[in-house]
Amino acid sequence: MYRRLRHTHQWPKLRHLQPPRPHMESATPLLFGAGLLAGAMNALAGGGSFVTLPALMFAGVPSVSANASSTVALLPGAATSAWAYRRDYRGFEQVSMRAMVAVSLTGGLAGALLLMFTPSRAFDFIVPWLLLVGSLAFAFGRQAGAWLRRRMRIGWPALLLAQGALAVYGGYFGGAVGIMMMAVWSLLGHDDLRALNASRTLLVGATNVVAVLCFTAAKLVWWPQTLVMLAAAALGGYLGAHVARRLPVPVVRLLISAFGFSMTALLFWRAWSHA
Repeated sequence: MYRRLRHTHQWPKLRHLQPPRPHMESATPLLFGAGLLAGAMNALAGGGSFVTLPALMFAGVPSVSANASSTVALLPGAATSAWAYRRDYRGFEQVSMRAMVAVSLTGGLAGALLLMFTPSRAFDFIVPWLLLVGSLAFAFGRQAGAWLRRRMRIGWPALLLAQGALAVYGGYFGGAVGIMMMAVWSLLGHDDLRALNASRTLLVGATNVVAVLCFTAAKLVWWPQTLVMLAAAALGGYLGAHVARRLPVPVVRLLISAFGFSMTALLFWRAWSHA
């Protein structure tokens, strides 16, 4: 597909028309602060993309490139978390972890390609709704998973299908996708939180790795802004891991949920005011 796009001169269209890039001097404090907060949030309970995506957009990065750059900026933190959990990985009864990783890679690729071919104007309209879905999933995903677990169970074919669909969402946007995955896995009867968190970090990381490769090849990533945010997110993740020992998890989740809904409302207002 790469050769066909290159020879037909369609590949540059994936970069989308971009407005003049903002001055890094004025955007750096915003990007660094957002990266620091996002890294800490991911270390505490997740939801870092609720910060990085809006920050990049308000810094002048087009929505599609902002989403791609946000994924790249948060990837190192996901990779280190996956490595830290490496002793806790487990399969899912009749489904091996290798099969789940393969499905996640495939779904992440499909989601990334879908994003690359989404016009910026269309994604501008979609972003607030995606952020709303992610915020709702973060706020109520565990309760929904517990409610469903009391009423139903799923088998391995449904698990693979659901994992593939969530991986597509993860490659395309990814807000709170880890919470969604854990809610689905709970329908298998899994209640070991450590094992679920380990699987979440690995499979979300697999989804994001292939998406990052696609975004980089398509030149969607705005590297100066991304590198500032990446460095800050790494520092925030380190600091957040220490803070996590002192803050009650319910309080952290409440604060992140409130922040996610606030950013959602702000992006809805931004979309309405630019309509």
